[in-house]
Amino acid sequence: MDWKLVLPIIILQFLLLVIVLVDIIRRDSSRIRGPKIVWVLVSLFISMFGPLAYLIFGRKKY
Repeated sequence: MDWKLVLPIIILQFLLLVIVLVDIIRRDSSRIRGPKIVWVLVSLFISMFGPLAYLIFGRKKY
């Protein structure tokens, strides 16, 4: 396995997950579509697509 190609993707996925989890924790529940715990679980267990789904669909824009 060529780590030069895989490592940046792993780092990007980890950073995206951390950013999303911090956003979910800090954001008021009224500004998130759906329960926070659901978005945390989706972000943790659906790899890179979970955090992206939260950023696209989970946050309410005011």
